[in-house]
Amino acid sequence: MKKKKIGVYICHCGGNISDYIDVEKVRQAVEGEDIVFLAKTTMFACSDANQRDMVDDIKANDLDSVVVASCSPKLHLLTFRNVSQRANLNKYTYVHANIREQASWAHSDDKVGATEKAIHLVKAAIAKANYAEPLEPSKVEAKKSVAVIGAGVSGMKAAISLADKDCEVLLVEKEPFVGGRVAQWDSLSTTTETGKEIITRLANELKKRTNITILTNAEVISTKGSVGDITLEIKHTPRFIGKELRQDELDKAIEVCPVEVSDEFNFHLTQRKAIYKNYPSQFPQFPVIDSKNCTRCGACEKVCSAIDFSEKEEILEFSVGSVLMATGFDPYTPAEGEFGYATSENIITLPQFKSLIDSQSGKLVYKGKEIKSIAYIYCVGSRQPHGENKYCSRNCCTSTIHAALMAKKKFKDIQNFHFNRGLRTYGKQEVLYAESLRSGDLYFQSYEDALPTVEAKGKNVTVKVNDILTNGKEIEVDVDMVVLVTGMVPRADNKIGTLFKLPKGRDKFYNEIHMKLRPVETVIDGITIAGTCQGPKNISESVNSALSAATKSYSIISKGELEAEPLIATVDADKCVWCGACQAACPFDAILKTEKDGKVYAEINNTVCKGCGMCAPVCDPDAIDLISFSSKEIMSMIDALA
Repeated sequence: MKKKKIGVYICHCGGNISDYIDVEKVRQAVEGEDIVFLAKTTMFACSDANQRDMVDDIKANDLDSVVVASCSPKLHLLTFRNVSQRANLNKYTYVHANIREQASWAHSDDKVGATEKAIHLVKAAIAKANYAEPLEPSKVEAKKSVAVIGAGVSGMKAAISLADKDCEVLLVEKEPFVGGRVAQWDSLSTTTETGKEIITRLANELKKRTNITILTNAEVISTKGSVGDITLEIKHTPRFIGKELRQDELDKAIEVCPVEVSDEFNFHLTQRKAIYKNYPSQFPQFPVIDSKNCTRCGACEKVCSAIDFSEKEEILEFSVGSVLMATGFDPYTPAEGEFGYATSENIITLPQFKSLIDSQSGKLVYKGKEIKSIAYIYCVGSRQPHGENKYCSRNCCTSTIHAALMAKKKFKDIQNFHFNRGLRTYGKQEVLYAESLRSGDLYFQSYEDALPTVEAKGKNVTVKVNDILTNGKEIEVDVDMVVLVTGMVPRADNKIGTLFKLPKGRDKFYNEIHMKLRPVETVIDGITIAGTCQGPKNISESVNSALSAATKSYSIISKGELEAEPLIATVDADKCVWCGACQAACPFDAILKTEKDGKVYAEINNTVCKGCGMCAPVCDPDAIDLISFSSKEIMSMIDALA
């Protein structure tokens, strides 16, 4: 094999690396390697100036490969591949060494040890670069269409943005109506427009665009293919009501329906029938029969000619180039007994309270009782000292203060008591907090290990707390109602996330690659995320996220052709005995059972394979190898590390 000429660049990362690693010592340790032609240190390897220097070095010295020792390849692998390309060097000969996350940050308490580890990591990268071969990506035709999963405010806004880019859009909503959580609200804290008005406006915009296909009562049940050509199987449940519907017949059908269930749309404050269309903000403005609760008694059929139970569930198939996930959140439901929840009818959640004040005027009445005093207990289900939800839901404080102010303005003589652990009315929302203080609302603050206690006393409820603001004095307040300020949690039904193999963060929301550099992309090629499926957000933040995800999804498929990574698995058909272990291990369904001339063996679907390597270690006859991560490359790296 011809002796290669390799260039090595070791980054200070502005101190992130050089504060804990002696980068000059690393350079000196590797410059003597037989195939290292030049070795340099640089303050910021990713800077434009250093990239230009690298291009000049590669061209002037006719380098065969480049190694950069810096931060995570998740951030800058593509950066330095592009540098190689600009210098007329095959980008797949570039090798990245991560000495920030894997050395300096991991061993910040041991500079000597961190330096030694960095030396070994760079030597391993050099060993791999010695075997790096020029590769050519395969070309994949990309369908100029995007599936948006979830038709809340984020999904609707993303669909409109994509449609305006002359892209075919498939908008899939699991519920019978679009609008998501925002459709449930009237007054909002960040705008004078109501939630119902926002959804009505967006629904009308969707109707104007002929390149948007809307599927409600629909659920993605399977997916195959890869970025550029993703095939979705969608289960579509009929509404069981024909187009020729008369309003008088519908009213009669709803009246005679014997089934009543708790209305989720109104946060279980009211009941609805199994046939329903209750709210003007629900689109399409066409009724539906709840197939899960309908008993098929036939009472509605007798009075409404449009009802048709012969309609069948359909399995529809669509092919798209990219998928945008906007599946939203669930409001946290307190456990029974958590701050008295479900033990007293005078204790409700924030969503229920907001719906209550939006629907009433004159007097605030709940369960036949006029409400004059209200205690708000913050961070129920968020920032938990014990339990999973350790994150802040960000929007709850603002929503609560806004709701308390609305109650005070709408109803006479309301007194609000706010029991919190520190408020988060960030940005311009601080104005609401100031207005609340001026209106006479009282705030009490407690530590995480001394939370308020709630005790039901007949028709009233008593809340006690050791108040930080009065030097730990025990405050006791008797109120007519307690509102539990519940935050956002990930969807309980996560089948769609499992289906697309979407990674989740510690908070169990879907995880982006990098919150600043790649904020809406996932590690699954062609899948972007938007809105509150990614984490707690208010409406404006969700819309901004949706527009960003729409732009990124479009950029993936807009050219009509994609480059598929050549870093995939390969099978030696002569060695393969087809045991099926590789197929079972593959998370992308990229391995097929093939027979040729009486020989049964595994075959790789190159457009689907991601080169993850899950198949290689389970192959007993060692018939599987990975391009650019072959056994000889990995063994050379192990030798360098050892």
